[in-house]
Amino acid sequence: VQLVESGGGSVQAGGSLRLSCEVSGYINSRYCMGWFRQERDEVAIIDSNGSTSYADSVKDRFTISKDSAKNTLYLQMNSLKPEDTAMYYCAVGRIRYDGCAFDYWGQGTQVTVSS
Repeated sequence: VQLVESGGGSVQAGGSLRLSCEVSGYINSRYCMGWFRQERDEVAIIDSNGSTSYADSVKDRFTISKDSAKNTLYLQMNSLKPEDTAMYYCAVGRIRYDGCAFDYWGQGTQVTVSS
């Protein structure tokens, strides 16, 4: 499985960015997909049932979505704040009895928000 992120960049506070993560290879039918920052700080997750979850710090500002036909995961980020500055990583994994287990990670895309 390979994941390639894109869409990062530099914006001013209050601006928006949309991150994309193109996924190739075989994925378990009961999958999780997610966005993280600083490698392990969970931002948003979506699973194969369409259920989503968000970190409290991004609720009502970020939206995770997926286009199964394009094998692409998205993160729409609005009302960006300087504290959102980070390297953002997408990840793919599987649903387990105790939550999601992420097995594959992208290389990351940098988001920088200036005040």
